[in-house]
Amino acid sequence: MTKGRKTRKGGSKAGEAKGPQRISIVLVEPKVAGNIGAVARAMLNFDIDDLVLVRPCERGQESFKRAMHADKVLELARVFDSLDEALKGYSYVVGTSDESTQIDRKHLRKAVTPKELMEHLKKVPGKVAILFGCEDFGLFNKELEKCDIFVSIPNSEKYPTMNLSHAVAIILYELFLNKAEVWKPTASSDFERSKLMELFKVYMEAIDFPSFKRRNAITMFKRIMGRADISKWEFYTLMGVFSRAVKKIERVQRAASREGKSRGKKEKG
Repeated sequence: MTKGRKTRKGGSKAGEAKGPQRISIVLVEPKVAGNIGAVARAMLNFDIDDLVLVRPCERGQESFKRAMHADKVLELARVFDSLDEALKGYSYVVGTSDESTQIDRKHLRKAVTPKELMEHLKKVPGKVAILFGCEDFGLFNKELEKCDIFVSIPNSEKYPTMNLSHAVAIILYELFLNKAEVWKPTASSDFERSKLMELFKVYMEAIDFPSFKRRNAITMFKRIMGRADISKWEFYTLMGVFSRAVKKIERVQRAASREGKSRGKKEKG
């Protein structure tokens, strides 16, 4: 597997929403030891290390085997006998399920997407608990009643049930995006893009591109550059390609012109 993006160091800028102080993953009555380990591994992938277990099955070696290098997450997991006890101290509770509805009166299962959830969490300053139910039944209504918001992952109607660790990973991925430092190349300037357009016109002239097609070709090339948002490095590469092509065409044309003049003189002589 390749290494992922690094997160930013330091605090938020003035005026930025800080978001949650801490996020915990809460598994309610997980029944498969391997799933607990896989969840721990997914958590560590996205810099989350606080795992809470409510009436879990025996973890055993299978959990640690599936956790790989996230064994510390398992070792430090807090275990509770009741959900009420586990949720003490949290200012915001998120419920999850593969079942959602668009019927207004069924408000308990009125869901947001993981991406929409992250917009809500940006406004939450305290501790957040994200609840996941047991593998076969998920969260029951009595557990959803304790939640401030309900999230469901959009997926195929043909097979909507997801593996527990996969669901955790998708939600944490969206959360991670909000704090991930995404590298972007240096963008080309308006001046550089205009120079590239000029060279493209010279190139069409050099290859004797049909004049009645040039206007559309120029518009198409401009739109391609607009969609691509080319970087400075890409600009220099394209300039080099077009420049060399134009120069080579001009050399061939000059050579052909000299050869034609020489042949004409010989015929006259």
